[in-house]
Amino acid sequence: MRATPIPPSIFGQCRNVCCMPMLCSLAALCAAAMLLLASPAAHSQEDPLNKVHVPPPPAASAPTTGAPKGAEAPAVTGPDATKARPGGLIRMNVDMVLVPITVTDPMNRLVTGLEKDDFKVFENSSEQKIKSFASEDAPVSIGIIFDLSGSMTSKLLRARESIVQFVKTANPQDEFFVIGFNDRPELIEDFTSSVDDIQARLATVRSGHRTALLDAIYYGIAKMKDATHERKALLVVSDGGDNRSRYTEGEVKAQVRESDAEIYSIGIFDVYAPTPEERTGPLLLNDLCEETGGRLFRVDDLADMGDIAEKISTELRNQYVIGYTSKDLHRDGKWRKVKVKLNPPQGLPPLTVHARTGYYAPLQ
Repeated sequence: MRATPIPPSIFGQCRNVCCMPMLCSLAALCAAAMLLLASPAAHSQEDPLNKVHVPPPPAASAPTTGAPKGAEAPAVTGPDATKARPGGLIRMNVDMVLVPITVTDPMNRLVTGLEKDDFKVFENSSEQKIKSFASEDAPVSIGIIFDLSGSMTSKLLRARESIVQFVKTANPQDEFFVIGFNDRPELIEDFTSSVDDIQARLATVRSGHRTALLDAIYYGIAKMKDATHERKALLVVSDGGDNRSRYTEGEVKAQVRESDAEIYSIGIFDVYAPTPEERTGPLLLNDLCEETGGRLFRVDDLADMGDIAEKISTELRNQYVIGYTSKDLHRDGKWRKVKVKLNPPQGLPPLTVHARTGYYAPLQ
């Protein structure tokens, strides 16, 4: 079959995703590589106002087959490049760290079309050699954490609609669970890929009482142990800070750091927050998101919630994934900081890299 080159896109369009390091076999990596490189596909169509595509250099671009709708064609560069599903530290004959990355421009639009040589990765300030570079729309296990406290009463309808929009625009192979919370978290819908089931369950929820946000996030991370897919994410929809949880902020941050789930948030914050908890709520959610490589999206107009949810769904379907073998061979279980830097092609505005801040080294 003749390969079809990817046409360069117009400057001004969008996309992303993120996870944490973990371990798997060389055989699994090779199998994933063969399947991915052999799969046929068709190009996606995105809103041209929400995406920035960087055309590849004429001499460096290689023909490749199309990708499934909503996905970039996979790209692997270098003779020692290894294809693998994003998810973290991969066990081969050596350990490989996979770092999913989102790149945005000054207008907060996602940037696609960058090449392996545009990135540099550092672990504990030591530059690492990038051995793999990929982009793919692999399925994700997603937990939706839905604020049902009393302050959400006037926002409940829009919030429900935005969650349904998020699920509808996700990868059809994604799976979801929904946790609602006020005084305590409760599982509303267990893992499912059915949009109809989620929509039906959301139609039954009511708001009231206080806000156990930290407990709900803790529960969501724990629930991810039942996930089917290697990639995992939480979507938090909330309008304020915590005033009811039993878990502390430190305990939740520690669990988030140890997990392989990225966190995105839709924050419906009041401009004049009446309580200290509500005033610190945006900072709390932003810290949790940035720790995992996700992002917080603030809602200025409730009518925009559906568009924001769809944008997050698009980001989760698209990402760069770089892989490297750590120079530090010690298996000491210590936290290792990871920093991804960008040296983009000339002519682009300043770009921002979103990636997980680190991982725990293996113990054995």
